[in-house]
Amino acid sequence: MSQPYQYIRWFNELGITDIPLVGGKNASLGEMYRQLAAQNIKVPNGFAITAEAYRYVLDQSGAWDTLHAILDEIDADDVNDLARRAQQARDTVYAAPLPVDLQQEILRAFGQLQQQYSEELTVAVRSSATAEDLPTASFAGQQDTYLNIRGGQALLDACKRCFASLFTDRAIHYRIDQGFDHFKIALSIGIMKMVRSDLAASGVMFSLDTESGFQDAVFITGAYGLGENVVQGAVDPDEFYVHKPSFAQGYRCVLRRNLGAKKIKMVYSDGSTHEATRNISTANSERNRFCIDDDDVLILADYALKIENHYGRPMDMEWAKDGLDGQIYIVQARPETVASQRIGHVLEQYRLKQSGVAIVRGHAVGSKIAVGCARVIDNVARLDSFRPGEVLVADMTTPDWEPVMKNAAAIITNRGGRTCHAAIIARELGVPAVIGCENATTLIASGSVVTVSCAEGDVGKVYEGRLDFDVKHTDLSDLARPKTRIMLNLGNPELAFKYSFLPNDGVGLARMEFIITEYIKAHPMALLHPEKVADPDELEQLDDLTGGYSSPSEFFIQRLSEGVGVIAAAFYPKPVVVRMSDFKSNEYATLLGGRWFEHDEANPMIGFRGASRYTHPDYAEGFALECAAMKRVREQMGLRNVILMIPFCRREQEAIRVLEYMAALGLKRGENDLEIYVMCEIPNNVIQIDAFARHFDGFSIGSNDLTQLTLGVDRDSQILAEDFDERDPGVKAMIRLAVEGAKRNGRHSGLCGQAPSDYPEMAAYLVEIGIDSMSLNPDTVLQTTQQILALEKQLGR
Repeated sequence: MSQPYQYIRWFNELGITDIPLVGGKNASLGEMYRQLAAQNIKVPNGFAITAEAYRYVLDQSGAWDTLHAILDEIDADDVNDLARRAQQARDTVYAAPLPVDLQQEILRAFGQLQQQYSEELTVAVRSSATAEDLPTASFAGQQDTYLNIRGGQALLDACKRCFASLFTDRAIHYRIDQGFDHFKIALSIGIMKMVRSDLAASGVMFSLDTESGFQDAVFITGAYGLGENVVQGAVDPDEFYVHKPSFAQGYRCVLRRNLGAKKIKMVYSDGSTHEATRNISTANSERNRFCIDDDDVLILADYALKIENHYGRPMDMEWAKDGLDGQIYIVQARPETVASQRIGHVLEQYRLKQSGVAIVRGHAVGSKIAVGCARVIDNVARLDSFRPGEVLVADMTTPDWEPVMKNAAAIITNRGGRTCHAAIIARELGVPAVIGCENATTLIASGSVVTVSCAEGDVGKVYEGRLDFDVKHTDLSDLARPKTRIMLNLGNPELAFKYSFLPNDGVGLARMEFIITEYIKAHPMALLHPEKVADPDELEQLDDLTGGYSSPSEFFIQRLSEGVGVIAAAFYPKPVVVRMSDFKSNEYATLLGGRWFEHDEANPMIGFRGASRYTHPDYAEGFALECAAMKRVREQMGLRNVILMIPFCRREQEAIRVLEYMAALGLKRGENDLEIYVMCEIPNNVIQIDAFARHFDGFSIGSNDLTQLTLGVDRDSQILAEDFDERDPGVKAMIRLAVEGAKRNGRHSGLCGQAPSDYPEMAAYLVEIGIDSMSLNPDTVLQTTQQILALEKQLGR
């Protein structure tokens, strides 16, 4: 019978209640090793040196008084004082010898681990503080980890360095910030078999989205080599998302992935230095592909769900894939302590505290205020001069400006009305914009500081210099739900998780155009028929875009399905109405390769757009790719809350042709609960609503186009901007007739245009005529919901 240990506990002897003895990291490893192996979660074996051993070392060396003298008067805000005293504390602990009996126990346990694995065993030596990995405070990364430790003497030295790392600068500063006493915290050490991820990949994953706190996704990051580079942020990793509810229902599909640069990887040292590990550059072939495949991602998602379920809270986990046995291991799991702590729904209200002279005025978009350095961009070729956080000033914007728009503090344009591209994108991004200023690019100097205010009503103002403002936050977590369904307009998948927290009944308009512009960039017909692209530079760019995919078609289908899938997942199981593509021909032409496939139209606003494209020989193959992507979202991702919508459908015969083609492509209305809506945005849709109702499940009134075509006003015309008004009695009559027609035919009626977001009286009108839903821009949801609740109360609903 082997001699019992005093200062060693094996993982199979530990559980989560042992944090005081072995710290959070080791307690969690023991918990998983014991409790989750039966669920096929792999954890490398190892043992913990207890916190009692740490105290024993310092007791025997008489180091406590020295440490008190060093730390009791520390000024954590003085960087130099902190660094000097932290180094003294580490030197004091490292100088304390390990008592002989403790050394013997460590070496005996290491020998047992060698017997289990091999004489050539290398181990990871990880710190585990007794105040670490608590549900409300993460001590992650405060102490040091040592990898690829080989042999008994190297192990003993690593243990001493690990004990000393309780006093790194960052650990001392963090404890002071969090109110923890240095001398009430002790350090345990975890010693576990190395996973040979130097030959494969490793990373970090969370059982929620870390930016938004959205809890229905598993977020996985990974890179080649040992995991320290990902943990420390030294490498730009690959990213993957998996939707938890769909996964739980048996759907096995990655929701979304982003390719990271992965420029370096940490591997075992070649022995030429004293360091156990080293970083080397990755090959271009490695950088251009994902570090793990979909099967690995889904294994990790399965681990994450089981671990979260076991602990009953969102978790932060480290994983490693072994390049020798091909297996994936969990090497750490702790409670997630940032996003999961957020609570409540909050209304933001901005207010200027100073007055100033406005340089320019225009239409206000949103209700925020921003201050920044102006950057005048007079040509798309100069977009690379724009820096994140600047105020974008331009004559107008198009979809190819969106990558810089999302980094702008605010947006200002000379031209455009409330429904132009710049206004729509600014609303989605939640940044203030002042649109249609006429001469902003000449009156605002590039490099000057400006204050952009959209908090003063319909008129947006741009002030010279920096004006003070404040932001009022109102908690609306107890806000009641109105009878009229309040949905969102959304196109940017990156905002979907964040906006899912707004009180809502789903997404009334999910636009494909942003996804195609931002994530695909190429015209679908150029992907299918590169032989028709006569420009060698464009051909090269097409090759670069699609290089990592099995085919250009698969590139389009995967990128579009992932973009739409993220939006659908964010609001699942609420309905998400996805409008099939509705670029105008001049907009399609700006996509990569697009100019070789589009006609030059005098009036693209009422030209070759929407449903007319879908069965036309010039675009039918492109529409087939859109349908394949939507089929993937619904059937492979399991996101059957997606409702499809056909835009700009002029005549009943056109509707029949499109629906027959969709059915042939595997999207048959009624099969697998598929509903298909139509945009009600052409006067003929209203006049012929009984005929259209025979073919569609619902109508979404597009007030922008319906206003344009009812009043005969080009909505992009600056000179006619004053005549474009959704509140015109004729437009309101058309909307009322559409709602009545939908009701008469037992079909859903909604509105997804700009009107209820801009004009409270239009929202009130829609409620009065009994519309089923209205879809709003995210920045107006809370205020409009309050108005509708009050109105419904007056109407006795």
